[in-house]
Amino acid sequence: MKTVPTCPRCGRAVHEPNLWSSAWQCDAHGPVAPLRGVRSPATASLEILAKSAKVPIWIPWPLPVGWVVTGFADAGDDRSGELAIAVALSGPAPLGGVGEMVIVAEDPGIGLATRIARLDGPDPGDGFDQGQPDARVRHDGHEIHLWSVDGGKERAVYVGEALASWLWIILQPADTGLLMCEINAVRDLRDDGLGFEPPFGAPSPFLSEALRVPD
Repeated sequence: MKTVPTCPRCGRAVHEPNLWSSAWQCDAHGPVAPLRGVRSPATASLEILAKSAKVPIWIPWPLPVGWVVTGFADAGDDRSGELAIAVALSGPAPLGGVGEMVIVAEDPGIGLATRIARLDGPDPGDGFDQGQPDARVRHDGHEIHLWSVDGGKERAVYVGEALASWLWIILQPADTGLLMCEINAVRDLRDDGLGFEPPFGAPSPFLSEALRVPD
């Protein structure tokens, strides 16, 4: 079944480009990169994204023990390519039970990550990066600084900038944020071609629920 494109910020149906505008339009947020829906955790999904991604396809690497990829979501169209990509992962939470993680790369103004994190606005906002970073990860020999932003009682949220796009790490429940003491590097799956396949698991409802359109 074909997925109906929606606004990455609010989930409303969007209007297709037409003679008067080349952009997809949301009635609430104006021009947007259309959200394609949640893709299954499979090699085929990764191959599709790798061909059109304009932002990194991040995963923590090495993965925490027992963690697997459980889905993807992306925003963009055939003309622009994918301007936001979310990778969902699930595994053992540090304090017991199941932990959920979504790591997002997106261009400024897209708003997919803030929707998943239940934050206002499309970006982390002014001043989020004041003071010392709360976490650091490395990629290709470079250190990426991440700052904690208030995700409420249910989530731990970290954000920084890497390769000219936002890098968000959203963890649920909030104590899953303890994994940030263990995660010290990220890997861009675009760099690996078709020769590397991360471990896939069953689809997790976390990403679908985070992107569910409110009634």
